[in-house]
Amino acid sequence: MAKCTAPINGHRTASGRANCPACGGSYGVYNHYSSYSSPSYISASSGGSSSTGSSLRPRWSKSGSSLSYTPAEIQSLTPIREAVEKRAVLQPDLLDAFLCHAWDDRKGAAKELHDLLVAAGIKVWFSEQDLGLGVPMMRAIDKGLAKSRIGLVLVTPVMLERLTKESVADKELSALLAGNHLIPIVHNTSYEALRNVSPLLASRTGLDTSEDSMEVVAKKIAELVEI
Repeated sequence: MAKCTAPINGHRTASGRANCPACGGSYGVYNHYSSYSSPSYISASSGGSSSTGSSLRPRWSKSGSSLSYTPAEIQSLTPIREAVEKRAVLQPDLLDAFLCHAWDDRKGAAKELHDLLVAAGIKVWFSEQDLGLGVPMMRAIDKGLAKSRIGLVLVTPVMLERLTKESVADKELSALLAGNHLIPIVHNTSYEALRNVSPLLASRTGLDTSEDSMEVVAKKIAELVEI
């Protein structure tokens, strides 16, 4: 069965709907996806930024939530949410998340994000305690993921520099990403800059503080891990 392209391409125009393999030429409102079963998102009446101009909430977002997501965020975070739900059943004693960051960010952006996550009710494994000078980044990430439902990698200019010097092995990063546990959070840089250093990590769309404040990012993570 053909699937509706609205979650990715949108139906804001007649041509957009006409080009959809599921909806064809039958026009209707944007948020009516009659042929799209089990959607990973729901429409939201609250305000919020979105790359398509619409306000969307993922299926795990509770009624009344003020947060809205872009289609790309929902598409990327949905498999991570599914992994969270499975791990919550199999390993109920895990922490909610671990935070990996560059050493030089430990008193700045990393601490800010950590404090906001804690304020949002998240139990965080803070990698500052293990990612010391000389500690291989991938070892810290692997250790943190083993103790937590999801992993957060705070991507800053300092982190990009460290990634360059550390030469993260593609096979190691690929294994971590395949588990749907790792979320990059880009801060004061861009996914394009990350892609130049680590195409594999950049292939996983995460969250970006140029689109949302650090506080909103923390709240989205809190929604993602709450069971």
